[in-house]
Amino acid sequence: MDQKTVLITGCSSGIGMALAVRIAKDEKKRFKVYATMRNPNKSEKLAEAAGRTLGRTLEIKQLDVCDEKSIKACVDSIPNRRIDVLISNAGMGLIGPIECQSLEEMKAVMDTNFFGLVRLLKGILPDMKRRKRGHIVVISSVMGIQGILFNDIYAASKFAVEGFCESLAVQALRFNLNLTLIEPGPVITEFERKVYEEGLKTDLSAADKETANMFTNVYLKNYNQIFQSLGQTPEDIAKHTHKIITTNKPPFRHQTNNLYTPMTTLKYADPNGDLPIDTFYKMVFEHDKIFNASLNFIKMLRWGSRKSFNLGKPQQ
Repeated sequence: MDQKTVLITGCSSGIGMALAVRIAKDEKKRFKVYATMRNPNKSEKLAEAAGRTLGRTLEIKQLDVCDEKSIKACVDSIPNRRIDVLISNAGMGLIGPIECQSLEEMKAVMDTNFFGLVRLLKGILPDMKRRKRGHIVVISSVMGIQGILFNDIYAASKFAVEGFCESLAVQALRFNLNLTLIEPGPVITEFERKVYEEGLKTDLSAADKETANMFTNVYLKNYNQIFQSLGQTPEDIAKHTHKIITTNKPPFRHQTNNLYTPMTTLKYADPNGDLPIDTFYKMVFEHDKIFNASLNFIKMLRWGSRKSFNLGKPQQ
């Protein structure tokens, strides 16, 4: 069997790096991985993690999902422009009250998370259609199906991705193509740490006192606790994704975190949409002690199987 060509975006750290390394180290050597990143100067950690696969089943290339010329140059450099599996992973986050965020920041999130995927597919999808062969894998998020407090813009970008892919999936079937949305919950990465650190620096002067207090003393306070209790590792996501791309009939959606799935199920349990919003509100504002006790219990159960995780202290 010929090796499948896999192109992955956002591989300088976190989920992208874990994906590239795991797939390149596939025991059956079924894949040739092109691990891409916006800035190749940040490839040192990936090269180290790749080990002996570097130059064999893994190559590092430059690709910026916000630059069509960059995408074209990368795809053109791949033999016959043949990409069997595209894993769209590059992204950026943003947390905080919307009155404290600029439209430029919001546009940057949408440009990377949504239009970055669109640009990739404009450059790669026509070849897949012509060959009638290919698998498009998008690293989405549970926030693509359920909004979370103070993640308004990030959730919007992932909702856009999910709607786009639902529409595209119908067309893809006509060309014998597979499309899969991978939907992690909290994942312990430098990406999340940076988002949190930027959140700590948020200028809250434009927000009213109650909103500012809610962000600092409710959201940021619980952020660390949620990751300690429910967070997965990048390797967990890579393991799930590796299994997805090696199955004969990959699903359209795949949630990676069984601990978080009951939360997203709430959305489908009530056609009116009130149940998840009401449940989250009561958890955060009316039953916060029970919520925190539950997180502590889950954390205790998982303590022996994972390292502790600390993002730092919320601002006062």
